Amino acid sequence: MELKFTELGHDEFAFRETEGDSVKAEITWTQMADLMVMEYTFVEENLRGQGFAKQLVDHAAAYARDNQFKMQAVCSYVAETFERSDDYNDIKA
Repeated sequence: MELKFTELGHDEFAFRETEGDSVKAEITWTQMADLMVMEYTFVEENLRGQGFAKQLVDHAAAYARDNQFKMQAVCSYVAETFERSDDYNDIKA
């Protein structure tokens, strides 16, 4: 999966996998100073169950670490992923 950093406007950002004009997978957040408020994770139905959503969270987590940001999980998938693993304790808000 090749995720592209996308500025959505008004302090909203995403990592997206697209094909043409179609979004295949994405994770979105609002940036509030050093806090990424994780709002939405989407994976196209035919790609689900292959670990793409976890890859999105991991990519966002790497971005947070690289920029010394914290992540606040509003999205239920991100919250569940944070609960299941201690790997994110360093970036959880």
